[in-house]
Amino acid sequence: MEAKEIIANAEKLFIPTYTRFPIVLRKGRGIKVWDINDKEYLDFLGGIAVNILGHCPRKVVIAVQKQVQRLIHVSNLYYTEPQLQLAEILVKNSFADRVFLCNSGTEAIEGALKLARIYMKNKFGKNRFEFIATFNSFHGRSFGSLSVTGQKKYHEGFEPLLEGVKFVPFNDAEAIEKVINENTCAVILEPIQAEGGINIPSKNYLKKVREICNKYKIPLILDEIQTGIGRTGKLFAYEHFAVEPDIITVAKGLGGGIPIGAFLTKEEIAQAMGPKTHASTFGGNPVACAAAVATLETVLEDGYLLDYCQRISKYFIKKLNSLKEKHTDKIKEIRGIGLLIGVELTIDGSEIVKKCLDKGLLIGTAGDGRVLRFTPPLVVTKEDIDKAVSIIDSVMGEVS
Repeated sequence: MEAKEIIANAEKLFIPTYTRFPIVLRKGRGIKVWDINDKEYLDFLGGIAVNILGHCPRKVVIAVQKQVQRLIHVSNLYYTEPQLQLAEILVKNSFADRVFLCNSGTEAIEGALKLARIYMKNKFGKNRFEFIATFNSFHGRSFGSLSVTGQKKYHEGFEPLLEGVKFVPFNDAEAIEKVINENTCAVILEPIQAEGGINIPSKNYLKKVREICNKYKIPLILDEIQTGIGRTGKLFAYEHFAVEPDIITVAKGLGGGIPIGAFLTKEEIAQAMGPKTHASTFGGNPVACAAAVATLETVLEDGYLLDYCQRISKYFIKKLNSLKEKHTDKIKEIRGIGLLIGVELTIDGSEIVKKCLDKGLLIGTAGDGRVLRFTPPLVVTKEDIDKAVSIIDSVMGEVS
């Protein structure tokens, strides 16, 4: 079947929630993907920060193949080895004592919100139900996660959302303290706002938020769905800011491309959720867990990839800053940590994204569409970056 026919048939069958690009991707290896016509692309979007080790990483592929032949699904009524292996790695390499495994970032957020509420209600009483979130944040598409997402464009048509959410500016710890009251349940925020435009807080912001949460005995939930699993050069982004959250959510890169999510927390908070308070039929699926174990083992092995991520990030940002000096009329700012990088533009980025696609480079936008988002796999090379920057350079010369 040709690409045009596949696209035409898909347009008739799927609920039209996505604005897709007119290509059909068939295979991928490392940082490259090929469409149905064998055209090659450099993937600097990485499945939107999912393909942390690139496409079809060998260790993950082998782990999935072996597990599929052993056991595919049994539900959480029973124990499986891959679940335990994954939980052990996550606990060993984080602040947390306990893990709940699910299927996606949105599920992880929903579970974290429920956990915070039941913990605070058990500890302080039934009125502890309000969440404090930040403007310009993004936490997911379900009603709970959407309710704590601070962008009205995602709310439109779905109101009324979950009651009891107060929004404050990102990177303003004092604003959080001003809205805390006797009903406050938890503070939820991203250590770096990704979907909101790659917004990086000041060095002491999270420390101040942590101090405020300690002062009022309020759990701090950090959404590490996009920033976690090595994306920023640390396993978790909170490590850059020398703080520990009470709950974190992870997904995206966790399974190396296989869908899986989790929320992690400390022992005292975890005990608030007993039998029948939360569940997930497919959560902790043996195949997904095997993929996640292989992914984490690769990311953590000798610390090489995490160190490499930080080094290659400096090279990438340096090249992008050179591009900025050349195209001062179109590029306003370069910002990022690790391989979560944004290029803020003076113009809308959609035409740039389309022209890059035509030239064999996959990138995306974030925020209001004026930020180009780069989330390539951690295995990206200097040669890949040089080629990508060259394509962007040529495109910048074409757009008005």
